[in-house]
Amino acid sequence: MGHRVLVVDDDPTVSDVVRRYLEQAGCEVRLAADGADGLAAVAAQRPDLVVLDLMMPGIDGLEVCRRLRRQLPDLPVVMLTALGEEADRVLGLEVGADDYVTKPFSPRELVLRIRSVLRRTAPAAHPSAPSAQARLTDAELAVDTARRIAELGGATLSLTVREFDLLVFLMRHPGQVWSRGDLLDKVWGWQFGDQSTVTVHVRRLREKIEKDPAAPQRIRTVWGVGYRYDPLDETAGR
Repeated sequence: MGHRVLVVDDDPTVSDVVRRYLEQAGCEVRLAADGADGLAAVAAQRPDLVVLDLMMPGIDGLEVCRRLRRQLPDLPVVMLTALGEEADRVLGLEVGADDYVTKPFSPRELVLRIRSVLRRTAPAAHPSAPSAQARLTDAELAVDTARRIAELGGATLSLTVREFDLLVFLMRHPGQVWSRGDLLDKVWGWQFGDQSTVTVHVRRLREKIEKDPAAPQRIRTVWGVGYRYDPLDETAGR
């Protein structure tokens, strides 16, 4: 893959396994043994992606993710967690993780998840010849897909990788209803998985693009089915 990946985990066995599989996939890998070392490593040299363990002594993975999101909102984070409860997985997503893998995990699955996230952030192969939908607009909301920048009222939005992908997908399909399973497939590239991932990302995205997230005007819930994007500008997406 040719990317720089930082692995932050206090279990040296897990770190070593992840490192070996990522290096076999062509990544340059650095290891950090705890949250403080992980934050210092990011500050010293920004990686292309962080693999972050949730449960660590000192600064745990949740707090590390919160700090990374404040400083580098577009830095992809894949979280590792030994906790199997849905509430714990959702908490990781709530603080800004783009994806998660539950321990014990398949190293091959982790590599595939990392590839999926990095593929989304890769620059366009021909930025000088953007597609017809390289720039999406809806009233004061503007998205440059080639540069992966979203703005609302001229102010840049701090979106994670998956939030950006979800927004682009919905804006490209105005008026169409998508189930959570559909979005998991189309945006995340998962044929199966925890659909609460979609719920959390929709909620986070609403908080950033809706005037009133409790009464959204753009990303609407279609009860019993899923979600639909209703442009405020009737000409959007045409």
